[in-house]
Amino acid sequence: MAFAADHAVLFDRLDEELRQAPAPMPGLFAKIVAGACSRILVLSQSGKADRIDRLIAAGAWTDAALALVALELPGWRLRRLVCEDGEWHCALSRQLNLPAALDDTADASHELMPLAILRAFLQARRMTEFASQAVATVPQIQIGADHIMCCDNFA
Repeated sequence: MAFAADHAVLFDRLDEELRQAPAPMPGLFAKIVAGACSRILVLSQSGKADRIDRLIAAGAWTDAALALVALELPGWRLRRLVCEDGEWHCALSRQLNLPAALDDTADASHELMPLAILRAFLQARRMTEFASQAVATVPQIQIGADHIMCCDNFA
């Protein structure tokens, strides 16, 4: 369980850094990729993640954040992205066909759109990381042959 605790602390630190960031920067994206991404590192060796590097170099922060979500979390999609009272609210979802009230979304907000998307990405990554480590709660019972009883109603 120490592995899960380490990831929780890492995700908390990255989220706090994103929350306090005044603007998106290449170093910030590099920390997100190094700390929270596992697929990107493999895909970059095959050249499939080069698009993200080009977008970051061009300063296309929103496109880079959306490309990061698409490559790292292929089952997640952008459900909602709105600006209310000067703050961007982003929601990522695995089930776009469900009503919003029933969906388990990864929600985040920030004053800047790409940072709101990245914070929602971290929330979604946290949800998938800890869901994969869930332990079955149903106890395993062994059948004992010494107390077998028929419970059928033959009336």
